Amino acid sequence: MGPPKAVRGISQEAFDELVKENMEDLDMDPAEALQDAIQTLSLQGVDLSGIVKCVPGENSVSDNPLIQSLERLKQLDLNSKDGIGDEDLNEVVGLFDKIIEWCGSDGSENAAIATKNGGVELVCSVCCKIRIRTQSNLALVSGLKTMALFVHDVQSTETFRKSGGPATVVGILKDGIEDLEILNSGFAVVAASSTGNEVVKEAYMELKIDELVLDVLSRQRNASVQSLYDAICVLLTSDDNRVVASQVYGYARRFAKTGIARALAHSLQAGLSSPSLAAASIALKAVAVNDEICVSIAESGGIDALLRCIDDSGEQGNKTIAKTCCSLLCKLAGSDSNKSSIVEKGGLDRLIKLCARFSDDPSVLQEVMSIITVLSLRSPYNASRAMEAGAGDLAIQAMQNFPSVLQLQRNSCFMIRNLVVRNPENRTLLLSNGIEKLIRQAKENHQSCKAAATDALRDLGLDDYNK
Repeated sequence: MGPPKAVRGISQEAFDELVKENMEDLDMDPAEALQDAIQTLSLQGVDLSGIVKCVPGENSVSDNPLIQSLERLKQLDLNSKDGIGDEDLNEVVGLFDKIIEWCGSDGSENAAIATKNGGVELVCSVCCKIRIRTQSNLALVSGLKTMALFVHDVQSTETFRKSGGPATVVGILKDGIEDLEILNSGFAVVAASSTGNEVVKEAYMELKIDELVLDVLSRQRNASVQSLYDAICVLLTSDDNRVVASQVYGYARRFAKTGIARALAHSLQAGLSSPSLAAASIALKAVAVNDEICVSIAESGGIDALLRCIDDSGEQGNKTIAKTCCSLLCKLAGSDSNKSSIVEKGGLDRLIKLCARFSDDPSVLQEVMSIITVLSLRSPYNASRAMEAGAGDLAIQAMQNFPSVLQLQRNSCFMIRNLVVRNPENRTLLLSNGIEKLIRQAKENHQSCKAAATDALRDLGLDDYNK
């Protein structure tokens, strides 16, 4: 994949000059001059994010309250070379909180304005000067929340890296490792700044972020640090399209070697009583990148814990947990030794029972089908056990009840293929119950189902499967 196409930008000064020219040379009124400049530049493909769009004569860039807050923060930063003093902390918190309000969920334009006006460098500098102590932790939390809003694209994350952001954040996290608010806001910065930027990921790994993550997991066993799990997932996701070969696979192996896989597996033991169960499961799936790691997770009690969570999610009607745990179990089932363990522990019967409880939700059914597909791969015994548990009936009922749900139809075809490829008796049972018609309907109705349906028809022994 090649690098993204370059986007043309423009400085604040050049934008203001264009508006001024519209007024002076084309005799436009201020509001018209501003709108014409915006429209003209937009049609030319110029990126206007970060530009303060002022009506000349009515206001200016310096009148923008966000810019004013940044300027005041800059003054405090310049006046505090040896650290932010206690007398200035309250004002710093107030400034950060105002910026957070302006750049929050609906303030992406303001966040771009802040980063274009030196916001990333400024917040990194200020946070470096706030020492961890009881009265200053609130300022650090607000600063980290501000930082997470400012790092929103490759350009801002690069600025963050060049400003020493990764080292600053890791240092704050280490010093504030007993403070849940610092941990949550700090790891939110790790996640935001690593998104789409392989170089920032590498910077965190050089700072031994894996050892810090393990330390937090060990200390905060009963606490919810949601952003920690988000950070793990981002650090282990290949999402930078500028990079031909990502290093995240190696990072995942290093995370596992450090002990994070085992720690996450142990965290599943609390079951549905843990507010972090879903997040921990998703993070563990990101770490489980090879057979060795999947086996180590099982040896740490991961499969037992997941099967209990699947049972409990069905009893409590928790679809989110059911899907998340099934997704992780499917990943662990990729190991042949884990396949046997799941089946021996009654996993197939428990999965079919889960489907009975959530028979009206195709998103749960298709997750279960993915697991059975993996369990049946290259295993005639598991395929027979799956049929005994009710996998054939599951496929037929799901395909009948949800003909328009593409992914469910596709997963059904994959599952049927693995159930019958080495099991003539399964083939006979499914054909006698009308599975051929359902597969052909899926093939006809869903283009992306065609290959899976064709394979299923072939393995059912139908010579005309290409029809």
